[in-house]
Amino acid sequence: MNAELLLNKIAAAFHKVKLDAVMIGNAAAALHGAPVTTLDIDFMIRKTASNLKKLKKLADELEAHILKPFYPISSLYRIMNEDMGIQLDFMTIIHGINSFESLNADAVQAEFNGYALKIASLEKIIRSKKALNRAKDRAVLELLEKTLYEIRKNKKKTAQPAQKRN
Repeated sequence: MNAELLLNKIAAAFHKVKLDAVMIGNAAAALHGAPVTTLDIDFMIRKTASNLKKLKKLADELEAHILKPFYPISSLYRIMNEDMGIQLDFMTIIHGINSFESLNADAVQAEFNGYALKIASLEKIIRSKKALNRAKDRAVLELLEKTLYEIRKNKKKTAQPAQKRN
């Protein structure tokens, strides 16, 4: 299944409600080229009253409902629209990541139908999965590390100056 139409809708809704978030997890890793799949899309946000209001507006925009917090005493907020296949998880704390600012500092932007979504660096995604150390995270670590290796290898190839020929 191609998630582009869904990501177009999500990016437009983020833009409309002005939510500052960084995509993490397997969805973000897939956008970096990792051969992984997921049923949900995870984001990190700052835990502010303003952002929590924006989550409600985002749910309305996506004709979804919000479960807040998803688990008692949790920092996970879930927005769902089963008809459209939307499950967005918003976290204010992520294992292995010091702060939203540190995640945001090296995030890249991906454009969907003219709207940008911030995507966590693959390095930070790997760091978070290692810190979580859940079986489902350990299962994809080798794939993510191989993808990161290939990305770095390709960057080195393109960054090297052309060699002189005699």
